[in-house]
Amino acid sequence: MWIITALRALERATRPYDTEFADAMERRWAELPDVARTPGQVLGRHGVGCEGTHGVFPKCNLKCTPCYHSRDANHVRIDGPHTREQIAAQMGLLRELRGPHAHTQLIGGEVSLLAPDDHAAALSIMREQGREPMSFTHGDFDYDYLARLALGPDGRRRFARLSFAAHFDKFMYGRRGIERPPDEQSLNPYRARFAAMFFRLRREHGVRFFLAHNMTVTPGNLDEVASVIRDCHAMGYGMFSFQPAAFLGDERRWKEKFREATPDAVWAEIERGAGTRLGYRVFENGDVRCNRTAYGFYVGRRWYPFLDGGDPRDLAVRDAFFRYFGRVTFTGTPPALLAAKVLRVVARHPSTAVTALRWLVRTARRVGLMRLARHRMRARPVTFVMHQFMDAEVVAPAWEMTQRGEQAAEPRLRETQERLAACHYAMAHPENGTLVPACVQHAVLDPTENAALRTLLPIVEVRTTADRSSSTSPKEK
Repeated sequence: MWIITALRALERATRPYDTEFADAMERRWAELPDVARTPGQVLGRHGVGCEGTHGVFPKCNLKCTPCYHSRDANHVRIDGPHTREQIAAQMGLLRELRGPHAHTQLIGGEVSLLAPDDHAAALSIMREQGREPMSFTHGDFDYDYLARLALGPDGRRRFARLSFAAHFDKFMYGRRGIERPPDEQSLNPYRARFAAMFFRLRREHGVRFFLAHNMTVTPGNLDEVASVIRDCHAMGYGMFSFQPAAFLGDERRWKEKFREATPDAVWAEIERGAGTRLGYRVFENGDVRCNRTAYGFYVGRRWYPFLDGGDPRDLAVRDAFFRYFGRVTFTGTPPALLAAKVLRVVARHPSTAVTALRWLVRTARRVGLMRLARHRMRARPVTFVMHQFMDAEVVAPAWEMTQRGEQAAEPRLRETQERLAACHYAMAHPENGTLVPACVQHAVLDPTENAALRTLLPIVEVRTTADRSSSTSPKEK
């Protein structure tokens, strides 16, 4: 009997489709505005979108221009119990409203200001609710912190895999060793050092990793985007994400005419760095006025797309993927289990194997057999992303009208409402059971939320005689 029981358990575990996940995607598709229901739309067809935390650790120890945090963010202390409690509540609501699986960002301030044990507890809470967490950081911490996060007090691994997004750009002031970077190139050793810590962690303790590189773009560093990609593409980052600066957060730090760095201009620089055209309509994550994404891989120093948007055969591969594998849960599924799920789909639909083989042959020819042989068949997946946040002056009135059930007549506000409805990035509010787009969080809710946190979790400064007699800042000690 135990054999029958075991086989039944194996059959359930390897079922390709999770009905709850499929239902959550159907709801997400129904919520999308017509403008976002495109052939390449991922939302509602292979996921519900990304998620993020808020109000859990708003403080940061760098000073950046621009900064999306509100004025009060750096007047709130880091508190482990508060962080864990809030993350548990937010993840619970996300699990209830968005289904059992999603990518979620542990974000809100500087994550490395959390004690390693609190940071690890937060990641564990997120995973318990079916979330695949990614920690957001400026990367200015040491290997000792990373090791204490990955390993428990007994020295054993807490996690088989960690995901981090590190933000580097020359408008971030206060980084150790380079207080005010003169240009983007001067940060490359720091970018390389950050990635190297994870290679060391994998080598010494077997912890796998995924790294994303984030960079805010303004007119002041637009012409350096391409060189960042060319210089850093082989450092170990699996994603390069660029955010044209928006008029969000602390207005005291709005130092430039941000909108001169238009989305088209930023994307052109990303293409220049990649050395090729980047088709962002093959797969779309929400509204392309907010997000542009190109999935592909490097062989040597050249980047190639997984699917060529100009080739109808590749678009047919995309459509087949959505049709047969869209409801398969890839997020957080162990590789062996995922392989079993995929094989069950292939067994049920043998044509998918033929489609995949033809795509593989076609892609190998595009790359070139000689190039593949020269690089020992090594391909490094790297995704390029651009996120275009919206300005607070349009988000606030558009959101207010949406809440009243009104459709804006003014074109700019109507566009904002459409983009908010198709938002790829949601944040949870357990106090009222709602989800809000990230732009709404930053433009409308953060100022009030952080003002309340400043009272709840005030920073108490203790000055000594030595402090009062010295002009040296704590950062410089």
